[in-house]
Amino acid sequence: MDTPYWAPPQAPAAPRGLCTDCGISRTSEPQACGRACQFIKPDYPALEAKVHGRARDPNRPDEIFFGPFRRMLRASLAPPATGAQWTGITTRLAERLLEVGAVDAVLTMAPDPQDRWKPVPVIVTKATGMAFCRGMRMGYAPLLGLLEPARASGYKRIAIIGIPCQVYALRALEHELDLEKLYVIGTPCSDNTTTANFHTFLGLLAEDPDTITYLEFRADYHVELRFTDGRKQEIPFLQLPISKLPGDFFPLTCRTCVDYTNVLADITVGYMAGEGDQWLLVRNVRGEELLDLLGAQLLTKPLGSRGKRQGAVKGFLANVARAAGGLPLRSMPNWLRPIVGYLMPKIGPRGLEFARARIEMKAVETVLHLRQQKPRSMRNMIPAHIWSLVAPYSLKPEVSELPPAKCELASEAPRHRGDA
Repeated sequence: MDTPYWAPPQAPAAPRGLCTDCGISRTSEPQACGRACQFIKPDYPALEAKVHGRARDPNRPDEIFFGPFRRMLRASLAPPATGAQWTGITTRLAERLLEVGAVDAVLTMAPDPQDRWKPVPVIVTKATGMAFCRGMRMGYAPLLGLLEPARASGYKRIAIIGIPCQVYALRALEHELDLEKLYVIGTPCSDNTTTANFHTFLGLLAEDPDTITYLEFRADYHVELRFTDGRKQEIPFLQLPISKLPGDFFPLTCRTCVDYTNVLADITVGYMAGEGDQWLLVRNVRGEELLDLLGAQLLTKPLGSRGKRQGAVKGFLANVARAAGGLPLRSMPNWLRPIVGYLMPKIGPRGLEFARARIEMKAVETVLHLRQQKPRSMRNMIPAHIWSLVAPYSLKPEVSELPPAKCELASEAPRHRGDA
């Protein structure tokens, strides 16, 4: 290949119900979705043990929130990469893999030439190609549809930069891929939408949305915008026009996703606990190998944790419950929002406590939305650790919401006096 990356054509997506178009349905074996999809019958404990050598350790409480990890870091690159969403850690990891010859290709996203926000799955074969992939995209992107053209090109050592639903399917099928080496760099994901919907959202944030070049949800409770003329704008979360978005702006898949932190990646590169830096979860030996590639360019700090999450999570639960399956309602009067927006970064949960709050919110959202829209799917879609996360907020499973084996145990359990 003379070019540093290329975007192979892909087949149309097969029709599916709960689907984020990870790309498997576009391959020559679309029926593989049945054994790969995280929204059908996921088995996180089994895949965590397969990928990391063990499932979540109950004696390490943060693993219930974030999945198995060897260590967590607050980190940044020095100097930061030009055009990076944060400082460029994700891109640099992939660059280094190509520079040292550890992989033949990286499967990731580049922007559509006609729309900077639309993701296009690409195969990157030279380190220089990764610079074209920096920054955030918004929209569904069939990344795993690239597995077949990559293998057809003879690439046996690959790296993939993916979001959780893509990485789950990849891990479920990994043993079938006949790869010599696979590195998985994961980014957290909470909510996705179509690129067209995202443009609608941008139009609500600025009078000149076409000039927005950067958008980031930050851990200080603000969204940061950057514009082509160099301007920057910070919008408190509570000032976002959420109430103006349609109820189905985020699909049910994203509102019921149980894997915000990409637990099956070798390394997760996010922001939630970073307090202005990036947050790294090194999950296994391959993750350590990836981090070592950055050497002295990576600056690290210990993670902090401040504030209490319970009040924020309870408020979120109440809003989601009132929304009856739509987006969380904002009942706060407009005059109060600037005051609360000012206070949240000062007294709200920060660092690891902020990350724990977001994970609990996603768990709450999963339970409430599935109960409202897909109650029969709950016994297969909700892992046991999700029920542990929502238990402090008085959300407990009904017998019908548990896997069959759990239902049998529940029905056979002795009743306490007064239960009848």
